Amino acid sequence: MSPRLLEVEGLRTWFRAGREWVRAVDCVDLAIEAGRTLALVGESGCGKTTVGRSILRLVEPRAGSVRFDGVDLLALSRAELRPLRRQMQIVFQDPLASLDPRLRVREAVAEGMAAFGIGADAAERAERAAAELLRVRLDPSLLERYPHELSGGQRQRVCIARALAVAPRLLICDESVSALDVSIQAQILNLLRDLQEELALAYLFITHDLGVVQRLADRVAVMYLGQIVEEGATERVFAAPEHPYTRALLAAVPSLDPARSRRATASVARGDMPSPTRPPSGCRFHTRCPQAFARCADEAPSLVAVGDGASRCFLSEPSSARDSALDFGQPAVDTPE
Repeated sequence: MSPRLLEVEGLRTWFRAGREWVRAVDCVDLAIEAGRTLALVGESGCGKTTVGRSILRLVEPRAGSVRFDGVDLLALSRAELRPLRRQMQIVFQDPLASLDPRLRVREAVAEGMAAFGIGADAAERAERAAAELLRVRLDPSLLERYPHELSGGQRQRVCIARALAVAPRLLICDESVSALDVSIQAQILNLLRDLQEELALAYLFITHDLGVVQRLADRVAVMYLGQIVEEGATERVFAAPEHPYTRALLAAVPSLDPARSRRATASVARGDMPSPTRPPSGCRFHTRCPQAFARCADEAPSLVAVGDGASRCFLSEPSSARDSALDFGQPAVDTPE
């Protein structure tokens, strides 16, 4: 097993919304090994992007620890954090918005190198920028173009080249293929997989697309309303999901198999995700869960070890503890049909 490059414990990032707090990230634990990929999945608004930004301190967490190669990033001053920033880079969803429209590709790729003092001069940085374009399978002739002169796939490759130019060890990909059409998505995913092999990169891949997860990730963490509800090896989570919310996400993926479609119907989550300003008491998923029972409304479940990972569900507890707590005669909530 590779050493853990990133360890996140008890991460909490809240924002004020008038007199209330938006509990965007509420006590999240994650770990990524060097050279491996962890996918962070969940519905829009569950807090996935805030986790990525909190790790990099693009937004400031309120509590927890983020250890990168053993160093707690949240304990560092801005000046102390700066030398480590080159080792942790991010690729955003919209490449056109990520690139300065006034800069040519050459300048955009070299921008980070100049900020971190990489390269003796502009000429050397331009040479390195050309090499990075080749690494992401773009022709160096594009160096003199502006972002609006490129296709969406080319722009995203430029963003990846810009991130790689400072030699990072961790790349956070925030929905970085969701804006691309399917054929271009496949090309970018293949590129990311090849780059990981070549450079031993670790990825935190934030996405709502389970097809992308299955193709790229070694492990997957499922997020709901600011919390991780299931984590484990990708193959196991897809084959035998433990948490009802994970089953609901998988049930939403279209299938041509009638038997699978019938099973999926029983797993569909009810209604919409509640507001993160006022999450439900007890288990946060109980208001939508088809398997909720009385205890779920009153008591918040902890993450329970399950095989190679964990699940935040009373149904995942050892059978003796679970059976003594179940009260199927009293549903947790009145839920719509």
